[in-house]
Amino acid sequence: MELDRDRVKNFLYREARLADEHKYEEWDDLWTDDGHYWVPATHEDVGPEEHVSLINDIRPRISTRVEQLKTGDRHSQDPPTPIRRLITNVEIGEYLEDEYTTPGPPEDGDVTIASNFLLVHSRRETTLWAGRYLHRLREVDDDLKMSLKKVMLANNLDETPTLTFLI
Repeated sequence: MELDRDRVKNFLYREARLADEHKYEEWDDLWTDDGHYWVPATHEDVGPEEHVSLINDIRPRISTRVEQLKTGDRHSQDPPTPIRRLITNVEIGEYLEDEYTTPGPPEDGDVTIASNFLLVHSRRETTLWAGRYLHRLREVDDDLKMSLKKVMLANNLDETPTLTFLI
């Protein structure tokens, strides 16, 4: 499937805004039924079965994470942390699947998107998170949905504070 570049960028920007503004239910609705949310713990390009991950959630766990955030009982998110992220260097293409390790092959119709991000997280002190996103997008009922979000942190060799927000 070929996707319009503006449509892809608008999806990425919307996904970032929903996470930044703590609109958890809407963010959760952006996932396919077989979605996978993965944040590797190192720069080694190995799969989640071969190395520890900061986050390695399949679809049911993604919804559980969202439900926990919605309760307001997450001490580290009371009140919700101010977050803003920038998305740039958006690339679209099947060749990206050959450049990065992913959990499982793409389904028919999945389109792979890579982008860079900078996230500002401000709670007691300001933390900058930078890295590369790898999304697999799929058209479902005329809407784009994520079947994969891999977050490759540039600063994951540093001490990692708790990730109780959506990166």
